[in-house]
Amino acid sequence: MIREPAEVTIDSDGRVVLPLGLLAEAGLDPGTRLLAYRDGDGRIVLRRESEAIQHLLDHGEF
Repeated sequence: MIREPAEVTIDSDGRVVLPLGLLAEAGLDPGTRLLAYRDGDGRIVLRRESEAIQHLLDHGEF
C-alpha cells in the first residue's frame, strides 16, 4: 500500500517531529525505543530497538 509522504523539517536543534498518523501506521507507540542509523546517501532508518538487536544477533548486521 502506497501512502502519501509526510513532509517534515529538521529544527535548529537537529530534531524532527514525525506525524502521529505515520507512527501509528508503523505500529509505533509513544515510548517505543528506536535505533536510528544511516542507510545510504540521505537515508536514515528507524527500527524498533528490540527488532534491530535481534536482527543483528541473527544476521550480524542491522
